[in-house]
Amino acid sequence: MTQKLEELFNLPPADKTTPEQAETTIEENREIIRAVDEAIDKIDAALPYVNDLDTSDKELDDLSDLAKEKFQDLIDLGMNVEARFSGHILATAGTLLGHAITAKQAKLDKKLRMVDLQLKKARLDHQIASTDAKNDVDKIVDATDGKAVILDRNELLKQILGNKSKD
Repeated sequence: MTQKLEELFNLPPADKTTPEQAETTIEENREIIRAVDEAIDKIDAALPYVNDLDTSDKELDDLSDLAKEKFQDLIDLGMNVEARFSGHILATAGTLLGHAITAKQAKLDKKLRMVDLQLKKARLDHQIASTDAKNDVDKIVDATDGKAVILDRNELLKQILGNKSKD
């Protein structure tokens, strides 16, 4: 950042970090992340495996279906009794419908949490693979990884103007 921009926006002076300093910081953080990852693997190994995830989905579906069925029964009953008794019956029917919605919502929340965990795991696996590939010359990195070049403003303008003159 230029000094005029720093003064204009009342910003603190820009941090002059060299690429070597950035690389050493990144390497230090990688070691910390690997240590944490190993600790997480140990914790995962110590925890018991969770079984019957699909069974709970079926139970929630059954509860929701039962609540909807009984809701309809109570609505029919509420419409066929005297007005002074129908209020309490219809309120109970509304509560049953709320339970059906809650059961479906719990099922969806569980699925979303599982998808979120799978995405986080995939991202972490990709980061580890790309880090290992950078350290090992024989491996090929996915096309999703890009390369970055640190340029200042003047070098960037020279490249842009150089490309325009070639066209």
